[in-house]
Amino acid sequence: MDTSREDAVYQQGISLIQLLFTLAIVAITAQFAAPAYSVLVEQQRRQATAEQLTNSLRNARTEALIRHQSVVVHAVGEDWGKGWRIILDVSGKGHLDQSNPVLAERQGNTHIPIAGNTPVKHYVRFNPLGEPLLNAGAFQAGTLHICQAETALSHYQVVLAKSGRISLRSDQAAQALCGLV
Repeated sequence: MDTSREDAVYQQGISLIQLLFTLAIVAITAQFAAPAYSVLVEQQRRQATAEQLTNSLRNARTEALIRHQSVVVHAVGEDWGKGWRIILDVSGKGHLDQSNPVLAERQGNTHIPIAGNTPVKHYVRFNPLGEPLLNAGAFQAGTLHICQAETALSHYQVVLAKSGRISLRSDQAAQALCGLV
């Protein structure tokens, strides 16, 4: 067996200049890909937050129907972006009564702002029939907007109908409420 021939095969590789050139191309490509990746990650977070909020509201309505008791979903610290709690409204005072039992809690992503119009700005309350009602007894309907950070764009809308139906829409549109969060 000819060992000089084998040595020649093993000695073929890449030079230092080729390695540096390849690393430079990778670095330049990464520089262009990083902003697109961060935009994609933010889009995924908005979508996940919208789906979680929608599911939480649907679960709260179901709990109200099953338990035959009012259930409230309220924004933590009056800011939906910080998260929300689902509570059983035993006292009738909703989230203002700290002794009401917490059924579920969701910590929010503070990088994803959520803004609600006046009827759903801080809470949603379902009566034992699954109807959304304000504390005063009037029907409650409104929209929670999942916003793009630092802009007035709503990417997802969690819509609460008078009947209690909760729908998730994905219409990207300018929304003044998003600029206030």
